[in-house]
Amino acid sequence: MAVPVFEEYEPAPDCDCPGCVLQRRALAAGEHPAAHGCRRALVLVTAAGVVLGGGAAQPAAADSAADVRAGSAGVPGLSAAARTADAPETATSTEPDNEQGGRGELHGRPLPGPAGKPAAPVTPATTRAEIINRAKVWVEAEVPYSMSTYWTDGYRQDCSGYVSMAWGLTTNEWTGSLAQFATEIKREELQPGDILLFHNPANPTKGSHVTLFGGWTDYTHESYTAYEQTKPATRRQTTPMAYWNNSDKYLAYRYKGVTSATAPEEPAEPATPTTPPTPPAPATPTTPTTPPAPTTPAPPAADAFPGARSFGPGANNAHVTRLGQMLVKRGGKRFYTKGPGPVWGEADRKATQAFQLAQGWRGTAADGLPGAHTWKLLVTGKGKNIPAS
Repeated sequence: MAVPVFEEYEPAPDCDCPGCVLQRRALAAGEHPAAHGCRRALVLVTAAGVVLGGGAAQPAAADSAADVRAGSAGVPGLSAAARTADAPETATSTEPDNEQGGRGELHGRPLPGPAGKPAAPVTPATTRAEIINRAKVWVEAEVPYSMSTYWTDGYRQDCSGYVSMAWGLTTNEWTGSLAQFATEIKREELQPGDILLFHNPANPTKGSHVTLFGGWTDYTHESYTAYEQTKPATRRQTTPMAYWNNSDKYLAYRYKGVTSATAPEEPAEPATPTTPPTPPAPATPTTPTTPPAPTTPAPPAADAFPGARSFGPGANNAHVTRLGQMLVKRGGKRFYTKGPGPVWGEADRKATQAFQLAQGWRGTAADGLPGAHTWKLLVTGKGKNIPAS
């Protein structure tokens, strides 16, 4: 029996022959009648053999019927061999995960919308004392250095994560973004809580570094106390200005949210009105008089406030010693395990804060760093003494 010549045809809606059934399924699945011609020809030849040749083609017809019953197991109307040959291979990805570094985008970002004005970096307000105190927490805990792990407070355990923590930022920044939260200053203007930053765009992950300035170690300003996160763990040590290497590439920055050093940190002393005394009648001297020489040395700087830079982390001078001595006389002896000295320490901060709290001050006015009003009360013997514990 001759094999009939096949043409593209529309299957009759009421015909139950395997060829029409398969063609109707192919059209319902969205296949174009002219697509996969060879595959359709194979199926239709098999179907025609069933109709025209009777039992000789029963195995092929049974296979086609099984495919019809399979439904979702493959493309409708295909034999198992045809499905295997035509189905696309499943690709297996062997690409490694991308290395993470710097600031990462949030997962699940919305689709891009109309361009808007970017928000300014968030700079929570803080004081210099708070910055240094947060930095000391990691020093005491000896937090291990890591670019990929995070400490219990949520900050990344590398140099820029350390500064992000000390400044109290709401995100983990890196050396390429910290400058957005700060203002560049001159090195001679550095104060505790400022930073020295070297960002190397050519090698940002290995060639960059940032340290937290803790104060000058001497009057020459050739070295300073650096708080930094480096291998193997957080450390505080005397460091040459600005660092051990690449010193000329470091820039000084001041955090935008820090309390200004010139802002009033304590309440002003209330003025007490007094009646000026009546001056005596001037006398006419016959000969010039020579003032007597002082029998005792005048107090340092004539009791004038030496300035905020004389106190705080890294300070080492005679003013710190005098402050401690005055605080001991006003009830702060319990804070000192040994006599007050020229190097600023935690005992000086706690004793100063106790004196400020005794005056009824709170907040930044009682941060443990002496201001002009605190100094005036101490040198004049005014104000309330530190209460006994």
